[in-house]
Amino acid sequence: MNHVRCHVMVCAGTGCTSSESPKVLAAFEKEIKAHKLQDEVRIVKTGCFGLCSQGPIVMIFPEGACYSKVTELDVPEIVSEHIVKGRIVTRLLHMEGDEGKSATSLSDTQFYKHQLRIALRNCGVINPESIDEYLGADGYTALERILTEQTPPQEIIDCLKKSGLRGRGGAGFSTGLKWQFTHDAVSEDGVKYVCCNADEGDPGAFMDRSVLEGDPFSVIEAMTIAGYTIGSNQGYIYIRAEYPIAVKRLEIAIGQARKYGLLGKNILGSDFSFDIELRLGAGAFVCGEETALMTSIEGHRGEPRPRPPFPANKGLFGKPTLLNNVETYANITWILNNGWEKFAAIGTEKSKGTKVFALGGKITNTGLVEIPMGTTLRTIVEDIGGGCPNGKKFKAAQTGGPSGGCIPAELIDTPIDYDSLTAIGSMMGSGGLIVMDEDNCMVDIAKFFLEFCVDESCGKCAPCRIGTKRLYDLLCKITDGKGTLEDLDTIEELCYHLKSSALCALGQSAPNPVLSTLRYFRDEYVAHVVEKRCPAGVCRNLLRYEIDPGKCKGCTLCAKNCPVGAITGAVKAPHIIDQNKCIKCGLCQSNCRFDAITKR
Repeated sequence: MNHVRCHVMVCAGTGCTSSESPKVLAAFEKEIKAHKLQDEVRIVKTGCFGLCSQGPIVMIFPEGACYSKVTELDVPEIVSEHIVKGRIVTRLLHMEGDEGKSATSLSDTQFYKHQLRIALRNCGVINPESIDEYLGADGYTALERILTEQTPPQEIIDCLKKSGLRGRGGAGFSTGLKWQFTHDAVSEDGVKYVCCNADEGDPGAFMDRSVLEGDPFSVIEAMTIAGYTIGSNQGYIYIRAEYPIAVKRLEIAIGQARKYGLLGKNILGSDFSFDIELRLGAGAFVCGEETALMTSIEGHRGEPRPRPPFPANKGLFGKPTLLNNVETYANITWILNNGWEKFAAIGTEKSKGTKVFALGGKITNTGLVEIPMGTTLRTIVEDIGGGCPNGKKFKAAQTGGPSGGCIPAELIDTPIDYDSLTAIGSMMGSGGLIVMDEDNCMVDIAKFFLEFCVDESCGKCAPCRIGTKRLYDLLCKITDGKGTLEDLDTIEELCYHLKSSALCALGQSAPNPVLSTLRYFRDEYVAHVVEKRCPAGVCRNLLRYEIDPGKCKGCTLCAKNCPVGAITGAVKAPHIIDQNKCIKCGLCQSNCRFDAITKR
């Protein structure tokens, strides 16, 4: 057997795939073959490394060199210099940014120094389409031990309770308690179900997608253990059809698990049987709510049901059902293999373990991060994220998607855990974290998320169907310059009515972005209403483009490019903008060579 001396790890997650990593992978295969190194060099297609903004990412071991923004044209140099001659190609190494310092490995970067990977432990490490590689990374160790030792289900549940693991889908309910309730539930015919929520509809969220693309077997193994624990023989993974790579890898993983006797009848020769099927969602945000998800699996329109009864007692097809999201399942086998004590030692008193965040918006290092609970927002934004680009000031961070709130800059030292975020009017949510800088208008941000909720409301209950639309109309009135101070009071009142009366958690939490921006950025609302001015210069109807007569040279470029003829003036004389005709398109400013036009 030949000795493999070098591993080339090429990211094949959605982010890097969109940056043409498949071409990079093909180029490596071609070059390795040309140098006749097939027996010495192994090329591995992996999941997400996390540094999405720097993709395509290529890692080469044993050196651990991290190459970023690699193109197929770079591959011949990497192979000839690094792999053949042993000389690292420094120009392609991931750069730290401010210091201009090359990092020879991911552990050397600011992006990774503050991270602890548990749910993402295998992402970027193994080939997600190979069950053998998962087995080599302690995969199925937990399931094998449970089945061969016939571990009592209550022992597994107690382990999860002691670990302090809380649901990573947003609500933060105790995972151990949820498993306990479903285990204790009585089914007349003995049928129970295990479901996985992989719908992930929050704008800017891609945590679950990345786990499924990089480590699908961890979720499948955890669901199988869940089936054994609660007494179920059938599982369903509900995943949005917009995740084609994740769907494909799940199909491959399920097929390989069946082939190895790790799914299906009499798993590992035991009397326990369990299988998993995929159900593709059509992208409805409401199907991220557990009862709506189950209704969709049943083949009906995805609408939430009143609770109680809760799914643990009456869920899918009216049977006791356990539902966790992808990230929650991804933690299960790590806890069972390493002990609840190690997991409980991470994080805060009431928020144990780590949390995966999709870091996006006005941030230098866009990507996927996993941090211990209790890590401050400052560490995430400034150290891991590298701060706002172009020297802009950090203004706010929005957590929890459309259901979350905006955290202002003065609270940047807030620890990221369930209780701390709730206390300041935000929430953990599934893990989207969108950063905003000084150029963002917070009224416009609130309007954006509310518009999303209006579009995605299933319409079943009047508070959500009518209330979100009424709130959105009031915000539009304010950004159009027609709002009044009384409207602000009406908005707050509507928000609290909606929170207390909507049928499901999605409707109840829809006002959160509005309430948090009113709480921390009320001065911006007042400026829109009283001064008819958008401080950030975002709301078009409140903008004014003005020409400074002292700077205007009368070149006429602005007048020539104005699509509505709102600019007049003689050649070599200062020009004037007719505000009644101006449509605020900004073409005059972009075409002015003398910086004579300002936006107010």
